[in-house]
Amino acid sequence: MRGATKGAIAVGVFLAMAGGAGYGMYAMVGDAGEGGPAAATAAEVGSGPPTAAEVLTTARAFLAAWAAGDARAAADLSNDPEATQYAVADYRTKAHITRAVITPGTPRGALVPFTVRAEVSYGGHGKPLAYASSLTVVRGLTSKKPLVDWQPAVLHPQLRKDEKLRTGTPDAPPVRITDRNGKELTAGAYPSLRRILDELRARYAPRAGGTGGTELWIEPARADAPKRTLLTVDPGRPGSVRTVLDAGLQAAAERAALRYQDASVVALRPSTGDVLAVANHRADGFDAAMLGTTPSGSTLKIVTAAMLLDRGLVTADGPAECPATVSWYGKSFRNQGGFSLSGSSFGTAFARSCNTAFIKKIKAVDDDAALAREAREVFGLGLEWRTGVASFDGDVPEAAGAEAAAEYIGQGRVRMNPLTVASVIATAKTGVFRQPVLVPADWDHRPVATAERAMKPEVAAQLRQLLRQTAVSGTAAGAMAGVPGPKGAKTGSAEVDGRVNPDSWFTGYSGDLAAAAYVAGGGHGGEAAGPLVATVLRAG
Repeated sequence: MRGATKGAIAVGVFLAMAGGAGYGMYAMVGDAGEGGPAAATAAEVGSGPPTAAEVLTTARAFLAAWAAGDARAAADLSNDPEATQYAVADYRTKAHITRAVITPGTPRGALVPFTVRAEVSYGGHGKPLAYASSLTVVRGLTSKKPLVDWQPAVLHPQLRKDEKLRTGTPDAPPVRITDRNGKELTAGAYPSLRRILDELRARYAPRAGGTGGTELWIEPARADAPKRTLLTVDPGRPGSVRTVLDAGLQAAAERAALRYQDASVVALRPSTGDVLAVANHRADGFDAAMLGTTPSGSTLKIVTAAMLLDRGLVTADGPAECPATVSWYGKSFRNQGGFSLSGSSFGTAFARSCNTAFIKKIKAVDDDAALAREAREVFGLGLEWRTGVASFDGDVPEAAGAEAAAEYIGQGRVRMNPLTVASVIATAKTGVFRQPVLVPADWDHRPVATAERAMKPEVAAQLRQLLRQTAVSGTAAGAMAGVPGPKGAKTGSAEVDGRVNPDSWFTGYSGDLAAAAYVAGGGHGGEAAGPLVATVLRAG
């Protein structure tokens, strides 16, 4: 070793740790008069800026004490003894840096560069650590001795005021989130899933398995600031959470949502309730697909129609009144564009999304709670859904007077999102509410919501007939033209205060795949939201 380092010794000193533990002893090697034991003590007290000899001698002595793990000796050679002592002691006991070899370079005035080669050892794992730093020698204000001007950056160049080096295991092992087929889902590949992936990691990390890694990091001065990793000693083994999402459908939904500045899409499997895709394209990053709370317009007529069919007040092929306008409790309601239908069936009124045909039935229902009960007891809206992440599960409150009429057509105090609307058409398709889930319920044994009653078979059959008619010859026909059958759909346009154009809503199914989309200010449901749903259905 002496021969190999002879060139460096000519301008400085080589400090090598001896012994298996790496601390407690050090060897100093150098030319006589420059690298001997006398160099380990501070120079005699002088005046003015430190001389070249004082700089070299003080730097060597300080680095020797540091390399030896002698925090007290290093502190005595510093102009901030308390901070120095803690930092040098922590270097070994809390940063777990051992086997330090510190090599001074050629001084440049009062500044002395040096390199550090050491090992970070923790939990049975070790990894080499190498970096360069520097120190400056100044004259003590009161003692007049040459002293190292202590700064955290002496210990490591990336350290700032009040920051510390620490080595240990992160709070939790990393968690890998996968789709139903085991493909990893990342926010980089699927930006819409960022909120969901973050929440899944936070919620399921303890159950995900895996082992934590070991890192050397900089502990920030502020508690709310992130730590900065300097070295990964052991990457650990990530845990895993498998969702029921489908990476292919997720990619299709992401691409579809990009067509509009403020759009959200959800796809799910009616036979199971599995959520297959969740996509948003919004400047604010809000997950409106699962957390949105806004009226869903005429898509709610699926629930209203089920309630009317269940009470025997309408049939799919039976007659229905559809005037251009209707008044209820002093408030006038009209059909979009002011159209009317003469001698039409209820199926045609549904397919054309005739508002007045629904409001004309309020008097016959004669029950302010009827729609709210249908929404809750049959379609599961407003129950506590446990999807695996936070979600808003819909709200169709009891209403009276003009407000009840507004709710019949999905306005007023109705609050929905693409997740709940997709669930509504999925329930209509199968006749049974199955709570949407992102993570299988049996994975963490959480209870899922169940509806009080299933739809009567004759009601479910007629409801599917209405949805098919809408998809084939009604307001959804244009968007659903290229979607294979068996299929069904419903459009919606929701007027929201402060917006020039109504929000666009659309929901549909094809086989065992259902989807719903929302475009803020998008206008008619078939024109904006409809193509988004059709894209996802064709991708399935």
